[in-house]
Amino acid sequence: MRLLDRILMVSAIVLTVLVIVLTVLSLLSFRHFSIYTAERHVRSVAETVKVGLTESMINGTINKRQQFLARLADVPGVHQVRVARGPAVISQFGPGLASEGGAQEDVKKVLATGKEMFELIEVNGELMFHAVIPYVASDQGLPNCLQCHTVRAGTVLGAVTVDISFAEVRRQGIIAVILISLAVVLAALVALALLRRMMKPLSETAHAVQEVTSQAVGGNFAGRVLQRSGDEVGEIALNINRLMEFLETEISTIRTRVGQLMGHRASEGGNQLLHTTELVESLVEASQFKQAIEEDQTKLEIYQRLADMLRVKYDFKRFSIYEVAASKNRMTAMSIDGEPAATCRYCDPQVMIDANSCRARRTGHEVNAVGFPGLCTMFRPAAAGDTHICLPVNQSGSAGCVVQIVASAEEAELASLMIPFVSVYLREAGPVLEAKRLMEHLRENALRDPMTGLYNRRFLEDYVGALVSSSQRRKSPFAVLMLDLDFFKQVNDTHGHEAGDKVIKTLADLLVRNLRGSDMAVRYGGEEFLLVLTDTGAEPALKAAEKIRAEVEATKIPLPGGILQKTISIGVAEFPTDADTFWQVVKFADVALYKAKSSGRNRVVRFLPEMWDADGSY
Repeated sequence: MRLLDRILMVSAIVLTVLVIVLTVLSLLSFRHFSIYTAERHVRSVAETVKVGLTESMINGTINKRQQFLARLADVPGVHQVRVARGPAVISQFGPGLASEGGAQEDVKKVLATGKEMFELIEVNGELMFHAVIPYVASDQGLPNCLQCHTVRAGTVLGAVTVDISFAEVRRQGIIAVILISLAVVLAALVALALLRRMMKPLSETAHAVQEVTSQAVGGNFAGRVLQRSGDEVGEIALNINRLMEFLETEISTIRTRVGQLMGHRASEGGNQLLHTTELVESLVEASQFKQAIEEDQTKLEIYQRLADMLRVKYDFKRFSIYEVAASKNRMTAMSIDGEPAATCRYCDPQVMIDANSCRARRTGHEVNAVGFPGLCTMFRPAAAGDTHICLPVNQSGSAGCVVQIVASAEEAELASLMIPFVSVYLREAGPVLEAKRLMEHLRENALRDPMTGLYNRRFLEDYVGALVSSSQRRKSPFAVLMLDLDFFKQVNDTHGHEAGDKVIKTLADLLVRNLRGSDMAVRYGGEEFLLVLTDTGAEPALKAAEKIRAEVEATKIPLPGGILQKTISIGVAEFPTDADTFWQVVKFADVALYKAKSSGRNRVVRFLPEMWDADGSY
């Protein structure tokens, strides 16, 4: 339904309701007014009767009262007038005429209470306004009632019954209501016609605007709106036409400029927006960049390529690239001004331990402080006038990394112009970075024990080469510790495997707490662990092992059935003093562990050559 039709329909409904309400109110008002008028009429008749009867009593013509009442009944609108004597009058003057008896119930009630009564009744099919008004004795004025009646003032002398026709009043009221309703309906129709005439230009303009904007959404800005008036509606049409002309010119200019930037000739016609988008998305250099990073082996190489792109292609001298660890809510500096793994330089270090303090990471939106200085409270300018632009690289709905570009006041405008082009590279890099991070995460999980989180033997096999090479290059020894829980099988047999798992996890946590960041803990078997203490000889290793042994012995592990305490045996060997190959050192540490087990358990044993027979037995 069009706008004009909806407006007219709503207006018609409102006016119809208004006509109905006015009609009902008019009926109620005329009924109330008619009753009020009839009441005043009967009061006038009753008062006339009272005055006439009083005059007749004074003048001695009371015996002609029937003719007087009959003449009153001939007054137009008056149907009947009767008088009923009260007990006081009957007692003094007798019952009077037969018509003056008060046999009717309403008359008796009025004579008894002295209160007037009004009601609508139907007589021979005709609606009447029936009134019974008491005639009360008064001593006010001359003549008055007490001149003839021996009663006190306030005594009910009689009652006057008056019936007047109400049908004519009702008929006139209905005619008046009908005329008012017709006048209101006519006014409503005229109002609807005027409203339609006034709203038609607006409706037609709105329809034309809808068609033009629909074409614009499809990329066609050639549509125009006919200007039908010189008021606000006409001004809307004029502004829409100006807007369409502006968009048609500017979109064509943008498309041509982007085509020139890419060395591409833009085609004419068709969906201009779609063509412009296709040109931007088909930037050859961004596509080549994506292909290159997809072939990189690690994410570190991708971060380095991003740094090279910022420094070489767009000549940004100061920038930061942060990686977000969502699981830990931390950020790591991957490149600062092209330096890998440098320290935070242009931000408050708080962002490194609380990633949500970074506005770009928290919102997932570009933070451009060029036009809004102080937009991010974490920015720390290196010089006066420095500003920054932070671009989040969204991965799976949140910022996986953040690229920060720092510019001086002179460089800020140019930096803002370059941002859309940099964003193309970042959009291409986002999914690739996410895939590389996922692969590294999967590889990391494959090299760790799922129960304890410690490295497993597979990682140890991959790590051996780098460990030995580093030790030989720096001419620094390292110690290997083999650890085994004493009587661990009894834990599973007595308390169940869940208790055994808890003991293993507790030991793993204890080992991690007692190791340095450069050391390594490996779950070597079921209850067997291997520790590599870098830059550590045998003697310091023995002290570290003894500390671990004592802490294990003192550790109390709560179980559903009570408290459990376990001990551990440890064998220690040193590279390259005991052997010049890693696996031989591991074997010697295992020999020392066997010695600790066989000599009573819960102890630390240093490998000695005599523990190893020439034939390799022990």
